[in-house]
Amino acid sequence: MSRWIGDTVQILEKCDGEVFGFYLNYFIFQGIFPSNYIHLKNACVKNKGQFEMVIPTEDSVITEMTSTLRDWGTMWKQLYVRNEGDLFHRLWHIMNEILDLRRQVLVGHLTHDRMKDVKRHITARLDWGNEQLGLDLVPRKEYAMVDPEEISITELYRLMEHRHRKKDTPVPASSHHLFVQMKSLMCSNLGEELEVIFSLFDSKENRPISERFFLRLNRNGLPKCPEKPERHCSLFVDLGSSELRKDIYITVHIIRIGRMGAGEKKNACNVQYRRPFGCAVLSIADLLAGDSKDDLVLKVYMCNTESDWYQIHENIIKKLNARYNLTGSNAGLAVSLQLLHGDIEQIRREYTSMFTHGVSITRKLGFSNIIMPGEMRNDLYITVERGEFEKGGKSVARNVEVTMHVVDSSGQILKDFISFGSGEPPASEYHSFVLYHNNGPRWAELLKLPIPVDKFRGAHIRCEFRHCSTKEKGEKKLFGFSFVPLMQENGRTLPDGTHELIVHKCEENTNLQDSGRYLKLPFSKGIFLGNNSQAVKTTKESFWITSFLCSTKLTQNGDMLDLLKWRTHPDKIAGCLSKLKEIDGSEIVKFLQDTLDTLFGILDENSQKYGSKVFDCLVHIINLLQDSKFHHFKPVMDTYIESHFAGALAYRDLIKVLKWHIDRVTEVELHEHIQEVLKAQEYIFKYIVQSRRLFSIATGGQNEEEFRCCIQELLMSVRFFLSQESKGASALSQLQAVFLSSFPSVYSELLKLFDVREVANLVHDTLGSLPTVMHGDESLQAVKLQSIGKTVESHLYTNPDSRYILLPVVLHHLHMHLQEQKDLIMCARILSNIFCLIKKNSSEKSVLEEIDVIVNSLLDILLRTILEITSRPQPSGSAMRLQFQDVTVKGIIIHNISVIGLSEQGEFVSCLLSLLRQMTDRHYQQLLDSFNTKENLRDFLLQIFTVFRILIRPEMFPKDWTVMRLVANNVIITTVLYLSDALRKNFLNENFDYKIWDSYFFLAVIFINQLCLQLEMFTPSKKKKVLEKYGDMRVTMGCEIFSMWQNLGEHKLHFIPALIGPFLEVTLIPQPDLRNVMIPIFHDMMDWEQRRSGNFKQVEAKLIDKLDSLMSEGKVICLSYTNSLSSKIERETWRESGVSLIATVTRLMERLLDYRDCMKMGEVDGKKIGCTVSLLNFYKTELNKEEMYIRYIHKLYDLHLKAQNFTEAAYTLLLYDELLEWSDRPLREFLNYPMQTEWQRKECLHLTIIQNFDRGKCWENGIILCRKIAEQYESYYDYRNLSKMRMMEASLYDKIMDQQRLEPEFFRVGFYGKKFPFFLRNKEFVCRGHDYERLEAFQQRMLNEFPHAIAMQHANQPDETIFQAEAQYLQIYAVTPIPENQEVLQRDGIPDNIKSFYKVNHIWRFRYDRPFHKGTKDKENEFKSLWVERTTLILVQSLPGISRWFEVEKREVVEMSPLENATEVLENKNQQLRTLISQCQTRQMQNINPLTMCLNGVIDAAVNGGVARYQEAFFVKEYILNHPEDGEKITRLRELMLEQAQILEFGLAVHEKVVPQDMRPLHKKLVDQFFVMKSSLGIQEFSACVQASPVHFPNGSPRVCRNSIPVSMSPDGARVIPRRSPLSYPAVNRYSSSSLSSQASAEVSNITGQSESSDEVFNMQPSPSTSSLSSTHSASPNVTSSAPSSARASPLLSDKHKHSRENSCLSPRERPCSAIYPTPLETSQRMLFNHIGDGALPRSDSNLPGPDKAVNTTPSSWSLDSGKEARNTSESGKLISPPVPPRPAQTASPARHIASVSPSPAGRSPMKGSVQSFTPSPVEYHSSGLISNSPVLSGSYSSGISSLSRCSTSETSGFESQGSEPAVTVPSYSVSEEPVRKESKTPPPYSVYERTLKRPVPLPHSLSIPPTADPPALPPKPQLVRPNNLENSNRRTEQVPRPRPLPRKVSQL
Repeated sequence: MSRWIGDTVQILEKCDGEVFGFYLNYFIFQGIFPSNYIHLKNACVKNKGQFEMVIPTEDSVITEMTSTLRDWGTMWKQLYVRNEGDLFHRLWHIMNEILDLRRQVLVGHLTHDRMKDVKRHITARLDWGNEQLGLDLVPRKEYAMVDPEEISITELYRLMEHRHRKKDTPVPASSHHLFVQMKSLMCSNLGEELEVIFSLFDSKENRPISERFFLRLNRNGLPKCPEKPERHCSLFVDLGSSELRKDIYITVHIIRIGRMGAGEKKNACNVQYRRPFGCAVLSIADLLAGDSKDDLVLKVYMCNTESDWYQIHENIIKKLNARYNLTGSNAGLAVSLQLLHGDIEQIRREYTSMFTHGVSITRKLGFSNIIMPGEMRNDLYITVERGEFEKGGKSVARNVEVTMHVVDSSGQILKDFISFGSGEPPASEYHSFVLYHNNGPRWAELLKLPIPVDKFRGAHIRCEFRHCSTKEKGEKKLFGFSFVPLMQENGRTLPDGTHELIVHKCEENTNLQDSGRYLKLPFSKGIFLGNNSQAVKTTKESFWITSFLCSTKLTQNGDMLDLLKWRTHPDKIAGCLSKLKEIDGSEIVKFLQDTLDTLFGILDENSQKYGSKVFDCLVHIINLLQDSKFHHFKPVMDTYIESHFAGALAYRDLIKVLKWHIDRVTEVELHEHIQEVLKAQEYIFKYIVQSRRLFSIATGGQNEEEFRCCIQELLMSVRFFLSQESKGASALSQLQAVFLSSFPSVYSELLKLFDVREVANLVHDTLGSLPTVMHGDESLQAVKLQSIGKTVESHLYTNPDSRYILLPVVLHHLHMHLQEQKDLIMCARILSNIFCLIKKNSSEKSVLEEIDVIVNSLLDILLRTILEITSRPQPSGSAMRLQFQDVTVKGIIIHNISVIGLSEQGEFVSCLLSLLRQMTDRHYQQLLDSFNTKENLRDFLLQIFTVFRILIRPEMFPKDWTVMRLVANNVIITTVLYLSDALRKNFLNENFDYKIWDSYFFLAVIFINQLCLQLEMFTPSKKKKVLEKYGDMRVTMGCEIFSMWQNLGEHKLHFIPALIGPFLEVTLIPQPDLRNVMIPIFHDMMDWEQRRSGNFKQVEAKLIDKLDSLMSEGKVICLSYTNSLSSKIERETWRESGVSLIATVTRLMERLLDYRDCMKMGEVDGKKIGCTVSLLNFYKTELNKEEMYIRYIHKLYDLHLKAQNFTEAAYTLLLYDELLEWSDRPLREFLNYPMQTEWQRKECLHLTIIQNFDRGKCWENGIILCRKIAEQYESYYDYRNLSKMRMMEASLYDKIMDQQRLEPEFFRVGFYGKKFPFFLRNKEFVCRGHDYERLEAFQQRMLNEFPHAIAMQHANQPDETIFQAEAQYLQIYAVTPIPENQEVLQRDGIPDNIKSFYKVNHIWRFRYDRPFHKGTKDKENEFKSLWVERTTLILVQSLPGISRWFEVEKREVVEMSPLENATEVLENKNQQLRTLISQCQTRQMQNINPLTMCLNGVIDAAVNGGVARYQEAFFVKEYILNHPEDGEKITRLRELMLEQAQILEFGLAVHEKVVPQDMRPLHKKLVDQFFVMKSSLGIQEFSACVQASPVHFPNGSPRVCRNSIPVSMSPDGARVIPRRSPLSYPAVNRYSSSSLSSQASAEVSNITGQSESSDEVFNMQPSPSTSSLSSTHSASPNVTSSAPSSARASPLLSDKHKHSRENSCLSPRERPCSAIYPTPLETSQRMLFNHIGDGALPRSDSNLPGPDKAVNTTPSSWSLDSGKEARNTSESGKLISPPVPPRPAQTASPARHIASVSPSPAGRSPMKGSVQSFTPSPVEYHSSGLISNSPVLSGSYSSGISSLSRCSTSETSGFESQGSEPAVTVPSYSVSEEPVRKESKTPPPYSVYERTLKRPVPLPHSLSIPPTADPPALPPKPQLVRPNNLENSNRRTEQVPRPRPLPRKVSQL
């Protein structure tokens, strides 16, 4: 058995070092493996047998770590794949940290505390990782995972919520601390030691709030003791949140130790003084933002006068700049400050190193906000304020220094009891700093005297005053002293405040050691002044200090002392008791035990006299402890009661006084006092109970019955008091609220004396006496419920015996509140506590009885409450919880909270789930039996089913609470199984109820479809855990659905087709068992539907709707269920219709799956659009689902807009438009359309479509729509909108004529292989390319869309192995469009701007050619065997349309013989020559280079032999004898050769007129070579021919007779190629005129300014196996002829790139254009026609002068005017050659003389039969027949062969004719004899012309125009030529009457 490290295996057997076992919990994976490969772990086995579970006995934290890290490992790698680097690295560090912690736990050497700390760190990191990775929240208790089956659901919910809330909202800290670390003082004038004093100062109250932090710096400004961190680091502790405000400042005072003056010379003596140096201030608010530990540099200031030193920090804070300035320019104090949050113990844990290294603690002044019991303090704070001294006979003021000592009663100085601040050890004396020459110095220095209590009595402070001399000796002369005792004789300490002390004069040598001599003197002014005359002498000088005592043992309060000494003054007892309430609380709690002893001592001695007053004092002290400041002293009182209280008789007096107060609650004047008494009842009962216990111990339990009676009477008074009802918030209700708030705390005390059941009965009676009125005081109702809650939380309720007694009264009050929907938060908490005590599977009788009571009392109201609160709008946030803060109104504590949040909603849900989980069979049976009528049962079932549907909503619990969801689902399915029996028994047959059954099925469906139950989405480990604990609950519920469905019988028809959609959603879940359960239900539904209606139309409709909606929601769809259903249908009588339905659904699902997969992609691509088109057509054609069809129309429209396919978007929206009529039928709101009439929606659609046609530059289509909507406006007389529409139409006409349009290229794409989506698989399409997109770019785009596809390298049709391959193959090559409308393209005078539209729009057919050799190839002349295979592709829809690509519906393949190929090549070349000559004649070409190059290429065809090769191939006797059927074709070829010669001669004549002088040598060379060429053709006197037949071009070009055979020019001849070849650029250099001279043809290179040599350009040698005549590759234009010549220019590629292109994907287009192709001219380069006469040739225009006139009556057999397309016959094989109409005559208007850049129309094709015209390559157009970049078919630029090679310059050279007719000879000028043909009409922009006569024209309905309408023609299509000044020589001299233009039919629009 193979294993991975970390796998867990279970061992079954062991033998000789080998063990036999299996993977844990996977029994099927068994095997043998070495024993030394494993480590044994201890484990326990549960449920031994088939379903046993092995649970390791290791720590649960270890188990969780192991499984979690395994799950993380897989997801961690995926983070790397998804490039989430930040989380990847953070998780990596966390995983390593967890592994380290895991090792520490496994070692087992940790202490208990350390182990707890490590587990805390582990669980925190596990939770962090789970949250980051989106995993489930783990419920834990004491760091261990909790088994949800072992605790109640309410407890589970609380654990989950606690962890969730802890994760979301950390609890703000209430205690804060400031860490200060002194770094250095930076100053230029140092050199003396310094003292630095930090403190916190409240500028608002103008006082310090903390002690001082004192440290010393050396002469360099650095801490003096750097090795002792506590000397330069301090923690200011116990700052409250109220002290973190901007007016709290950190003040720093700096004192230097040295000479009196900083600049004085060093004295001889070493006497040093403390002198002011500087001060710095920082607001604590500056630290709140960052809590930064970075060093801060504080500016140090010095006061301008030393007398202001005491308030320098205040001046800096107030920014009184005139009183201070900077100590130095670079002076600064570097400190580190950080705010820490949390209690001091938490800080010690989190910052262990800080306390380990050492840090001094700086306290707040006085006690902290919370005084802790046991805190021992006895600190006296003395502030040395100021002094007033006399000069003492000196001329200047003194330099006074104060020295302070603490002296005990014996006169000895106490050592080390003066503290300058934390950070410095205490000293025995203090020396103040010295202010220079100041008799009224102010010091304001704070000192702390931590004097022990035992030394406090009799001690005093002595301050000595000395004058510090600045002379050399530096003497300090004593001149006076002051003193103050610390405690008075009566025991009171020195009172807090400022004291003015008397300065007693003395001499330097006065002995102050004997304190007895001066202690008799007065020490303070105003005290004993009258009794001592010695004080008079010292009254002029004074010294002020301020004292503040912080002591837990000493007091300054005389009243407290009098009370504690009550025995010495019995007469003052009453007064002392009365004054106790006036004493400060801190004084009372300091002496709490002594005070209580005093009170109970007085009570014992004289209870009759002082009983009531002692009771009041006791109540005051108890309530004092309710204050938060003294709250921590409650344990002190508890300890006192348990250990020190000795009042054994006190209970009698306490009960009597308490009952007296309760009996007088109705007396208004006592309400305030009674309220205080009731608030203190908890401790009063404690004293009563303890007193009674002491009495029982002392007397052996005497008077027990009397005590019980007293308690009963007391509680009877309470019950009477509580039963009183009051309206509104009366004083009585306030008292009741106060009593109830503290009454539950009495239970524990009563349990000390009474039995549990007795106490429970007492409490039951007391709570039961509460009024049941709910409309009273709401605050009382809230407190009443809180009292119930505290009762449930009390120890009394945890006992089962007492719980059974208390439960009814608790449930009674809960029921009332829930019924009124009040205090729901508290109700939820109480219910949670109730269920927390009931464990799962508790079979105790008491528990079952409790469940009975709860079910009967609360189940119904609980369901209604959940329905109510879930229907309310919830507050924002994931879970809002209101904390219970006590609000005191007139002394009453209330909690009136009315807002419920999501957490409380969850608590109600958890309570319901807990209750249902605890219910057994008996409980369910009793519940169902308790309903008296079926109506009640029906209402209950509907209610609980609705609640269950709410419970399984996704928003019920946070998304990571999977544990909670699974528990809830387990409870729900268990309950549903119980309730389904009630459905079957009570609501079937005659009692059938559709609503309840429908609710049941709906619940079951949404239960199964829950996301948390889809186990396929879980990780393997999570899935295994769920299956082990709960199984697959979907299958269980599915089986229940099947069972219930089978019970319905004939009632099943009620649920057909309503349940088809929901059940289908269940069936499509990829769970085999579930599907096997659901398939029979579908079969049953079909069977019942067939019985009822005889068909499945309803089933089919619902299935289709549901499948589509499921796909839209992104649900998982599985195809396999249709196979199972089909197998069941096979046995039915309605099998055929059933199988048809299944087939339809299967096809739809295949398309939906493809659609869903495509929509997962990010960007819009062809796959998305194609898939949407496929689905859209399926809904229309196969399903006829109009609404679905319209929805997908708009989805497709949005995709097109996103991809900026505006033309396709317009066509798409037309599909919806054609479904609408111009009617006023109202339409409902749908998609983004508002409610409107059909007319309005159609108008809106028209405008949108026009806008998209405009953006897509398809303006002709927009014009049609403008006319249609204009007709509607006109019919409604809406002339305003009609005007706008006409203007819009006019603007579209302007855009047609003025704006540039790019002609797209078209590509044929074959998708082969099974890996393609269904709608593409083994199909071929033609795609309309994007603007500027060439073959390579298109191929790359397709490979990007299908990254796994393989590009095929040939154009042959693939075989079956490719079709069936499990792969993707792409076959891509360019194709040539075949325009349907040749009339517009062949008509003269129509601008190219208009023609360009018809060349590439409404295209059904495309073609491509493949050359091949048939038979033996002649190496000498390859044209003998060069055949061409021409393939025509016919699409299902014309392009452009609703998609950029459409499928090929039909393909036609014909083969062209070598002779036909040669004929077509010559026709194309002749047509090109005519075009260039005509353009040159009419001055349309400013650059004659294209004509020059074309003439040179034809005449000097030296590379491949020119037409001589054709003569050798086809004119030899052998060929004529072998092919007698080709006689006519050979004649035609001969005529074309002669025609070419005639054209060349005329072209040379034109060329001679326009050739510049520098090109004359080349022209002469061409003329010479032309005569050689004529001789090769056997033409001797060609001029005679011309003379005999003086036929002219439109501007004088000659014609030649062709034996009456009509000209059949290929329409390809009219094509202009806009891509520039290197030979088509205008010449760069201008040459001067020169005489004609013979030049080599290489000069052309220089003439054209190109870098190619003449050999490369003109004289490329023929390849032995290739020829440009057989080229399949040619560049194709993308830009209309009106575009600038630079629009699509691209340089030539090198040969290497040419070949690589072709090899990549049949790239036939990138060959450079030949020079014979003219470059389209810029718009600015167009010229007016200049009719230049030619004296050498005759003219026939009667308007010309005599010498120019010549009339030739011989009809022309060829003409450059020919513009009609060739028509091929069909099966008969005969060619129909339509007559050629004359070209439109040109009027005298200059505008009419503007020549189109487009060349003249194409000539006819000479072919007969069904053989189609030849085009060079599988691309749409062919830029040159001269050059081929194919390695098989290479050509040349200018060889003779290339001059005759096929060169298609238009879209097609022929069309199929409609019938078989013989060829007829028709004069080319005839108009009336033009044969009628449908396709010859100009098609409307939207019409799609038929490929066969019987094919219906799929014209969109919205664009079809009724036949009755006859609007103006668009665009103008003249049927008759206009008169021209230059007429053909064969026209009659008399004027021919101008025929009327033929009316254009509606279909032409």
